[in-house]
Amino acid sequence: MDIKKVAILGGGTAGWLAANHIGKELLKRKGVSVTLIESPDIPPIGVGEGTVPDIRNTLKSFGIREDEFIRQCDATFKQSIKFVNWMDKKKHGEGNFFHHLFDVPSPYDTKHLTQYWLNDKQTTKSHAQFLSSQHAICEAGLAPKNITNAQYEGELAYAYHFNAGKFAQLLACNAKDKFSVSHVHTNVTQVKLANDGTIAALMTDSEGELEFDFYIDCSGFESLLIDKALKVPFVDVSDSLLINSALVVQVPTKEDEDIPPYTLATAHQAGWIWDIALTNRRGVGFVYSNNHMTDEQAHEKLDRYLGASKQDLSYRKIPMRVGYRKKFWHKNCVALGLAQGFLEPLEATSILLTDFSAKFLTLRFPSSTKQLEQLETRFNHAMGYAWERAIDFIKLHYCISDRTDSAFWVANKNDDTTSESLKEKLSLWEEFIPVRDDFFSQFEVFYLENFLFVLYGMNYNTKASPCSKAEHEHCLVRLQQRAEIDQYLLNKLPNHRVLLDKIKQYGLQTI
Repeated sequence: MDIKKVAILGGGTAGWLAANHIGKELLKRKGVSVTLIESPDIPPIGVGEGTVPDIRNTLKSFGIREDEFIRQCDATFKQSIKFVNWMDKKKHGEGNFFHHLFDVPSPYDTKHLTQYWLNDKQTTKSHAQFLSSQHAICEAGLAPKNITNAQYEGELAYAYHFNAGKFAQLLACNAKDKFSVSHVHTNVTQVKLANDGTIAALMTDSEGELEFDFYIDCSGFESLLIDKALKVPFVDVSDSLLINSALVVQVPTKEDEDIPPYTLATAHQAGWIWDIALTNRRGVGFVYSNNHMTDEQAHEKLDRYLGASKQDLSYRKIPMRVGYRKKFWHKNCVALGLAQGFLEPLEATSILLTDFSAKFLTLRFPSSTKQLEQLETRFNHAMGYAWERAIDFIKLHYCISDRTDSAFWVANKNDDTTSESLKEKLSLWEEFIPVRDDFFSQFEVFYLENFLFVLYGMNYNTKASPCSKAEHEHCLVRLQQRAEIDQYLLNKLPNHRVLLDKIKQYGLQTI
């Protein structure tokens, strides 16, 4: 049977990202329709406000102008994640932070500058300062581009922070206007299964019975299709990633307040705090393990973190069930977004994995039911690998920390909480600097440079191999050039908020 009618259950960022990816792909096929079904009664989670640089290519491919996106979604530029207090404060003192930057040199320079940094016992510069001028730009609070740069182009690599609710609205308008996606507001009351276990139809409270050939489950934590109807098991990884709760709050800011061009991730005794600045507010989340800290203690510590800015704000608690589906595609249903799984948002994993999965799905979207079994196997294999590697990367931030000041940090260093694949890599990286061949699959969602910034931001003890005279001289030249580029960019790039205000007033050049 031909697949002619596709349903996406659930809106929010995941649903509308999927609608744009799938709608754009299926617009090429005659007689195929895409319908997004959204409950009018269930608000989106609305805390996924950070991204990685790949989102620029995604938005550009949807035909969304960057200045339109910035204006409508209160967006700001993100050039890094600044990790504060992830190492022992007594050992490292003030300035106990490192940057996970987005802009990196060539693989050749990355390797040799890292080797030079490991050998240079006298340097006071961080590994990130050796690798990229973006460190200086972030610390100076500057933007990654000028008003004269074209849409989605800059002097340095970047991603965004944005208002998740407004982002979903922008994506919704785009999917409906450009890719002919239909939008139905109704509540699904029952899922009807066929004799072969596939989904046959959705029963709704206002639209009656709706039949489709293929279903995308973007219903969030509810997972109405992949879990409630199809009973696909959940793989719990809370024995590895110990975080399971969050308190979230939106903090108003003043119009002239500085906007950091990075996500701030500040560690505490049982987790960490995200702090994301938009143009008109900060999104703050206190992430913790309730096995190592009570909810009352979490409230007190978030109060202390916000200080005078707390005012009369109230917190919303979000329980975190950490893990992923044993299968992401089952029969005629694919899960995306939170229905697929959830990891703490330490490296903007949720939107990254949603975007990655939706793109991969559209590469070979089924046109006939006879293709389902083969494509299901392919999709599950690829996404399973991507999720396992993402878990390893998040775990890396905890297991190599030298913090031992609480039971939480001690537990994270327990060998039983770390996968064999990560332990093997860490053992290898005690002897050798990581290289690109250590990340051999196209389904890695975090690559060499991501690992390097975290490993050496946290002073991982790799044996320093000696530099040849030629390599030493090459690095000295590159470091001199780096200093010149730092100064050039510091003089050229504007203050972050100043640029955002200009973009709202004047826009950017046409793509």
